[in-house]
Amino acid sequence: MKITKAVIPAAGMGTRVLPATKVMPKEMLPIVDKPAIQYIVEEAVNSGITDILIITNRGKGFIEDHFDKAPVLESILERDKKIEMLSSINQLDKLANIHYIRQIETKGLGHAISKARTFAGNEPFAVLYGDDVVVDGKAPATKELIDAYGTYGKGVIGIKPVSRKAISNYSCVKIENLRDNIYKCTDMIEKPKRDDQIFSLYSILGRCVMPPEIFDILDRTAPGANNEIQLTDAMRVLAQESGMTAVEYTGTRYDIGNKLGIMKAAIEIGLNHPEIGSELKEYLVDLMNNIR
Repeated sequence: MKITKAVIPAAGMGTRVLPATKVMPKEMLPIVDKPAIQYIVEEAVNSGITDILIITNRGKGFIEDHFDKAPVLESILERDKKIEMLSSINQLDKLANIHYIRQIETKGLGHAISKARTFAGNEPFAVLYGDDVVVDGKAPATKELIDAYGTYGKGVIGIKPVSRKAISNYSCVKIENLRDNIYKCTDMIEKPKRDDQIFSLYSILGRCVMPPEIFDILDRTAPGANNEIQLTDAMRVLAQESGMTAVEYTGTRYDIGNKLGIMKAAIEIGLNHPEIGSELKEYLVDLMNNIR
């Protein structure tokens, strides 16, 4: 089955990057010249997604405005013949059919995804976490997961290794290699706190493809870590009952929910930017040579 729907949960408060996110949603923080969420939407579109549901909450109106028309600004740019600037914004509303729904109560990622039941219907759908920007893979990360869903017919998680120190802040998965970067997943746990809970140093980072059965599982999932309804807990049931596929996607992932992740993304993506890349490289080399 062709997967054409994606959900982007973007209702988090961004507390790890306060005070920048007191008013500005973290998903709108710029990485060079585009907000983080634009990279995520473009990845979805480049993976074959045509319909996107962005789950927001109060104060996230900037996201809707970004993907809307801006007639006054566009007319000024057209009048002044600033064609490159105009082309960078006048297609944003045409990237995909973008829908919005609010998560009125922030009860966790699983609770947010449960809001997408009507949108997804009885179809599998991709989930692209609003905290995670993934670039420079052999293919868009979501496309790699969608391809695995088409091959194996099971829910798919995107995984990457993390340090042993960091694993307790993420999830960990029990996996068995099938081929290359594709694994069978039979168990997982959110935010493991004890050594005997650590199946591996692979964590679910930012991307998954869910079968519609996940909604019924979420309905009966009790609050877990942080007293929130965790998507990982629901996926654990799915993995234990029918198995899941795990893909170590080839792109580089940046956590734009924390300060260092934002800085890394800005620098590394900036180095490949056609307008500023070479000057930024020269600046960084000079800076490093003069650091005492």
